Amino acid sequence: MRILLITAAAVFALDQITKVIVVHLMGLARRGEIEVLPPWINFRMAWNEGINFGLFAGQSEWTRWVLIGIALAITAWVLQWVWRDRPGRWGLVSAGLLTGGALGNVVDRLLYGAVADFLNMTCCGIENPYAFNVADISIFAGAIGLVLFTGRKEMA
Repeated sequence: MRILLITAAAVFALDQITKVIVVHLMGLARRGEIEVLPPWINFRMAWNEGINFGLFAGQSEWTRWVLIGIALAITAWVLQWVWRDRPGRWGLVSAGLLTGGALGNVVDRLLYGAVADFLNMTCCGIENPYAFNVADISIFAGAIGLVLFTGRKEMA
């Protein structure tokens, strides 16, 4: 379980540090957009009040608290699951990625009322209107890892 906790703490710290640097110190919240490696990578400020791709955004203040509750419930369920089933190293890393990312976005909702998204990537002439953050990447990677690296039992 130690690897899970270390991974979660590292993801949480990286997520919060990048948000402080990009959103506040670099002034993205004020500027709205900063070109990094145009046209492929840009910082584009987006305050996401909903879930992925802004789904359920703008509903009301209660949505914020429901989403915080859901994130905490899923985090608790994942922790209980891996504690009970004891997956291998990669299963624990995956759970740490998901947990650290979810808690990073929970902190944003508590502090700002919305998740601070700022990474925008475009490729191959396709303009991507969406932004995301380190926590979002970690949640996605952790969920995929849990699918790939857990649930297999050795056949005797």
